[in-house]
Amino acid sequence: MANEKNQQTLSSLKGSLSGVETFYVVDYQGLTAGQLGKLRKDIREKGGQLIVAKNTLINLALQDSGRDFADALKGPSAIVVAQDDPAGVAKALSDAAKGNDKGIPAVKAGFVEGNRVDVKVVERLASLGSKQSLQGELVGVLSAHLSNFVGILEAYKEKLEGQA
Repeated sequence: MANEKNQQTLSSLKGSLSGVETFYVVDYQGLTAGQLGKLRKDIREKGGQLIVAKNTLINLALQDSGRDFADALKGPSAIVVAQDDPAGVAKALSDAAKGNDKGIPAVKAGFVEGNRVDVKVVERLASLGSKQSLQGELVGVLSAHLSNFVGILEAYKEKLEGQA
């Protein structure tokens, strides 16, 4: 029979990964305890969670939901779950990797909105910025166009009133 602690960890992992649309598999080996704590905090601020567990348990939890990441689970691995802001969590990982000379944590693979993606897609996602900043840019663009549209309508209204 399997170790009871492993069974508890596995059920906890399955619970954490159920219903999750986006997560990243990362290599965290080489980070100090302080760096790992800071990384956890940064990820938590972006609405994510860093989960460190044995590769076998991670693989079993992922396979339970029909996802196969056995090829990415080589060496020390962690799962970074992104509930609210996938781009913000990817950016937090990217910033942490740039913050040290080893480039750790290194993303091995990803699962974004129901699809498995490679490292390049995760890097591009990280370059987008956070969900909040993208929404702010969208609001700015829309308000500029609406302002121009209102100006055109008012000019047309004045033209019609002048003809009447």
